[in-house]
Amino acid sequence: MKTPALSDRSKVIVWLAVAAGVLLVAGANMHLVYVASTTQPACVEHARDGAGAAAKSACRTE
Repeated sequence: MKTPALSDRSKVIVWLAVAAGVLLVAGANMHLVYVASTTQPACVEHARDGAGAAAKSACRTE
C-alpha cells in the first residue's frame, strides 16, 4: 500500500513549523543564558553554619 505524497504547500508548512520550533527553543535558551549571566541573587541567611553547611558562601565576610 502506497502512502500519498505531501503536496508542495504541505511541505512548506511542515518546514516552517519545524523552523519556528527550532527558533523558539534557541530563543528560550538564549534568554536563560542572558538572565543567568546578568543577575546575582541577594545574600540570604543560611540555615546551618560550620560542618553542616553545603558550601562556603560568597556573601560571608570572614
